[in-house]
Amino acid sequence: MSKREEFISIINALKTASTSITDEQRKGFLRLGVQQHNLTVDEATNILNASGLVIGEQENYIDVLGLSFSEFQNSDKSIASRIEAAHQKLYSASLAAGGRPRTDGRTEEQWRIILNQARDTLIDPQKRHTYLSTLQHKERFIDNETPPPSLDNMVLIPAGEFVMGSNDEESFGDEHPTHNVFLDAFYIDQFPVTNAQFKDFIDKNPQWSIHDIPKKYCDVDYLKHWQGNSYRETDADHPVINVSWYAAMAYALWQGKRLPTEAEWEKAARGGVDGKKYPWGDIADSTKANYDWNVGGTSSVGEYPPNGYDLYDMCGNVWEWCLDAYHVGNATNSSLRNPISGANSIDWMLHHYLDVESNRVLRGGSWRIPASLIRIANRNAESPSFSLNVIGFRCVWSVSPLRLDPPSGIQSDPSKLLDENN
Repeated sequence: MSKREEFISIINALKTASTSITDEQRKGFLRLGVQQHNLTVDEATNILNASGLVIGEQENYIDVLGLSFSEFQNSDKSIASRIEAAHQKLYSASLAAGGRPRTDGRTEEQWRIILNQARDTLIDPQKRHTYLSTLQHKERFIDNETPPPSLDNMVLIPAGEFVMGSNDEESFGDEHPTHNVFLDAFYIDQFPVTNAQFKDFIDKNPQWSIHDIPKKYCDVDYLKHWQGNSYRETDADHPVINVSWYAAMAYALWQGKRLPTEAEWEKAARGGVDGKKYPWGDIADSTKANYDWNVGGTSSVGEYPPNGYDLYDMCGNVWEWCLDAYHVGNATNSSLRNPISGANSIDWMLHHYLDVESNRVLRGGSWRIPASLIRIANRNAESPSFSLNVIGFRCVWSVSPLRLDPPSGIQSDPSKLLDENN
C-alpha cells in the first residue's frame, strides 16, 4: 500500500466514525498527510475534499426534526411515519414564514434544505443505521452525564504494523521477542493528564477524592502530593501523579475514553520509527526527556520536544498506566492484531474494571530513573491500587467503528460504579 493509499484509508476509517471534523482537526490531518505520508498540502487537501467530510459542526438530524434519540432505539415500524409527520409540520411552518429572518441565522430556504436532508437520511433504514452509529456513542455518554470524547489535544495514530519489543543489549527478558503487531487507528492524548485536569474530575466526582475513595482502589500514597483536595498552584500543568490504575480508568471513562493498550502505547511512543531505543534515536539525551533526577521532580507537560507523532513526554517524566495485565513475555496470550494481554477483553475491562486485581502494565519511565529504563520497550507493572510520585497516565479513543460504542450496559458514570462496589 502506497503512502497516499494509507492516508486515504485513514480518512475513510475516520468517516465511518463521524461525517464531520472541526477546522483544527482538518489542519491536523493536513499535517499528517504532509509529514507522515509524503503528500503535498494540495494533495492532502484534495483527498480530504473528495472524502465528503464536513468541516464544522455536524447537524443532529434527530434534533432538527424535533424527535428524540430514544425513539430510534427500537425497531418500530411507525418511525417512518413519525419522521414524515415531523418533516411535514416543520416544512409547512417554514413555507408559511415566508422571508422572515430566523433566529439561528439561516434563511428559511436553507432551513428547508436541512429538513429535507434530515428526512432523507432518517427515513431510509440503511442510511438511518449508518447515521445513528455516528451519534450513538455521544448519546449514551450524554445520558450518563459524561461528555463525548473531545479530540482536542489528541493525535491520530494511523492504522498499520509496527515492530513491538526489543532485542538490544540493554533489553530485559520481558521485552522479548520482537514481533510485528497490527493496530487499528486510534487517537491518543498529546500530553499526560495534568493536575488541573484531574482536579476537574475530582470536583465533579468527589467519591474519587483523597478522603472518599474506598481503600480497595488506592493505597496510602494516593494523591499524596496534593494539599487536601487540590494541587500546588505551580503544578497545574504538571502530570498528575500518585494515581492508582482504578482512578486513571475512572477518569478515562468520565472523559468518554479509556487507557491505552500496551501495544497502542508503544506504537505511539515510537513516533513512526521502529527499532530505536528512544523516540529520538539510540543515544540518551537529557535535553529531550526528564529522567535520572535531572530536574528533581516532574516537569510541565510539553516542556521537552515531541516525537514523530507530535506526542510529548512519552519517555521520562512519569510512568503511564496501560490497560493490559502484565505478562513476563510481551507476546504472551496476545494476537498480532489489536492485542491486549490477559484473559479479559477491552469490553470486559470497561464493564468491570473495578473487579480487576492482577498487576497492570506501566510504560515510559520517569523523572527519577536512569536512561536505560526510559527506553521505549522497557516494561514495568504494579498492583492496580498502587500509587507513587512517578506514576501518571494518558488516554486514548478508538477510531474503529467496532469500538465506538461503549458495551451494552456499561456504567460510564464513576459514581455509579463505586456505589455498586461498596
